[in-house]
Amino acid sequence: MNTLALVILNYNGQSFLAEFLPVLLAHADGHPVYVADSASADNSVVFVRTHFPTVRLVELPRNAGYAGGYNAALDRIRAADGDFTYYALVNSDIEVTPGWLAPILSVMDANPNVVACQPKILSYQQRELFEHAGAAGGFVDWLGYVFCRGRVFATFETDHGQYDDNRRVFWATGACLFVRAGVFHQTGGFDAVFFAHMEEIDWCWRVQRLGHEVWACGQSTVYHVGGGTLHKSNPQKTYLNYRNSLFMLYKNWPADGWLWGKILLRLVLDGLSSLLFLKVGQWRDVIAIIRAHFAFYGRLPQLSRQRQILLRQQISTPALFPQSVVWDYFARGLRTYTSIVQGKAKGL
Repeated sequence: MNTLALVILNYNGQSFLAEFLPVLLAHADGHPVYVADSASADNSVVFVRTHFPTVRLVELPRNAGYAGGYNAALDRIRAADGDFTYYALVNSDIEVTPGWLAPILSVMDANPNVVACQPKILSYQQRELFEHAGAAGGFVDWLGYVFCRGRVFATFETDHGQYDDNRRVFWATGACLFVRAGVFHQTGGFDAVFFAHMEEIDWCWRVQRLGHEVWACGQSTVYHVGGGTLHKSNPQKTYLNYRNSLFMLYKNWPADGWLWGKILLRLVLDGLSSLLFLKVGQWRDVIAIIRAHFAFYGRLPQLSRQRQILLRQQISTPALFPQSVVWDYFARGLRTYTSIVQGKAKGL
């Protein structure tokens, strides 16, 4: 069995490939590198074929987003080149560093129950700061809101080595995600309905319900540009984040009778957040939030079927963060992961 396939899913990212693919190839440690192209219109395929002949191209017929794109690409890779132990899903706007692979592979080799792992993600533009997408490993609070070690909402910590440990987390970022290939295929991969954003968190939640673990490896570092395909100011990103967060919460919440109470609270908090967008004139984001909620209602029959299947399969209940990160951040002024956790420990 092959050990590791490094896979970049590309959509109109020729400029990123030109900048970051040479670095990835230089630090691939002999593992094969694939570029899976989602029907790009920017000459990406010809560019890779011309300038990087050692890279293995997977040409997909359409842009199915991060979720559907990686599902199709990894199926094609397995069919063509056989089974791998691990896949590394690497965004085209990621700059890797020397020696970044060995620490992560060591974590996963040491514990077969670890099925997903991420490196430490720092900002490409401000290299001393943690980056939005995953930082040093993510968590989910009791209302389904996500946050990270190193990044809580719009607060980004400076990296002082405070998260250089290897430890279990709730979710690992899709910006640079190592997965155990067999488990990925056995679980059907990402939920393609998500298209993009939070599909990796949904998958991490699902595999933990099956008794697996997700880790972050602080001994490995990469740098992320962020927003390479869909900028953070784009209302479509707002729509996908709000919609997919509700999808994820509904599918995965334990059978404890509190599901609809959580959903109603989320509706209220999402409504309040739309007022913040309205205050600064971002009315298109307000419309995106409204669209996201109606999309959630329209998808409820399918989500209910998925939820029942997942409940029948569940053998473990992953531990959510047992308080509201929204309350901690906006009402109590706790801006960092450490301050939030310490506040919880002190009962504040």
